[in-house]
Amino acid sequence: MTPSPSPHDDTLHDPTRTPQVGEVYRVVLTTWTYGGEVMGRLPDGRAVFVPFALPGEVAQVRLTEVKSHYARGEIVALEETSPDRVPPRCPHYKICGGCHYQHVSYPAQLAAKSVILRDQLERIGKLANPPVGATVPSPQPWAYRNHAQFHPAGQGRLGFKARDGETVVPIETCPLLDATVSEVWPRLHLEDGAGIQRVHVRSGAEGEALVVLLGEEPKPPPLEVDFPVSMLYIGPEGPIVLAGRSYVVQRVKGRAFRVSAHAFFQVNIPVAEAIIEHLLRYLPLREDATLLDVYAGGGLFSAFLAPRVGRLIAVEEDPWAVADFEVNLAEYDHVELYEAPAEMALPHLRRRGERVDLAVVDPPRAGLSREVLDALTDLGPEWLAYVSCHPATLARDGRQLHKRGYHLVRATPFDMFPQTYHIESVTLWRRHG
Repeated sequence: MTPSPSPHDDTLHDPTRTPQVGEVYRVVLTTWTYGGEVMGRLPDGRAVFVPFALPGEVAQVRLTEVKSHYARGEIVALEETSPDRVPPRCPHYKICGGCHYQHVSYPAQLAAKSVILRDQLERIGKLANPPVGATVPSPQPWAYRNHAQFHPAGQGRLGFKARDGETVVPIETCPLLDATVSEVWPRLHLEDGAGIQRVHVRSGAEGEALVVLLGEEPKPPPLEVDFPVSMLYIGPEGPIVLAGRSYVVQRVKGRAFRVSAHAFFQVNIPVAEAIIEHLLRYLPLREDATLLDVYAGGGLFSAFLAPRVGRLIAVEEDPWAVADFEVNLAEYDHVELYEAPAEMALPHLRRRGERVDLAVVDPPRAGLSREVLDALTDLGPEWLAYVSCHPATLARDGRQLHKRGYHLVRATPFDMFPQTYHIESVTLWRRHG
């Protein structure tokens, strides 16, 4: 076997030669980047991105990927360590792909997310000096998730996807899960070959639990549980309730919400409450205004915004979420719900000549499509709140909003997902003129 080149080999530090996979370099790590990595520079000037690092550290880095303008690597040894480095809590850290920042102190995680959001808005959004505030912390940096997705890991075990996105890592514990989810999932044992592809576990406000089995067979596999839990099987022929009911009840700011098995709902309730407070504080809500809520889900934002406006128009295409919305906002007569993709509903509203004063959008990670952006800006709300879970697509869409006459008033990151690189944010935009 040929030994790896020494990081002190002068030939490796010749800036005229191209680095190769497997070579080791001494790298000064300088900059947080979105995706859980920290950037440094190789001798030839190209950027190298390294996971499980911190800015200010000096490391020996083995290259795992080399492209024409950048490289990726892994830490072989740390020569200088950041004071923000802490021991990770989870025994599966660096193997399971769910967490990226457990080695980072919580204050440093919060600071990093503000820095990254600013960088994305500047570099991708082309926005000069974006008004990015401090990251709003999660009251619970651990044990906050009320929903988790598991994969069969063989021998009746459950696991999470590894860092490669393909391999399933059997797990023994997860410090991010709330008490109910943590109690339920270890008690689930699936027979190999049962045809189960994924298992979801949700918790409710009163400690209730809902287990959702997603499989490829028409009928559910035999499964026995010796504790109280609701259970649902979703196969090619639709959902089958095996025990209890097909939803849980969550409570946000004292208000009950029905959350169906397959519907989206925020996984960190205290941070969701902080986002709602933010919207209520900074959106200029008034009794004669019409507000548009796009990607409304089960009505989390609509339920708190509706009492402050004269009319609310919601758009949601997922049938599970639509059913929840109708229950959760049944008390309001001035709320209209369109069950359709935003790409269909917004052009329809535009053709009808609807007047929209305010808008809230909470799109999936892919952000806003061109059709939605066109129709939304044609509807011309004076104020727009963009709730984002992906700063790169937010920045891309923000660039288009700026070109179409919207000015970024404030950008606030919220730590919905502590210990991970994911960044939830609320940006507030105002139309010129």
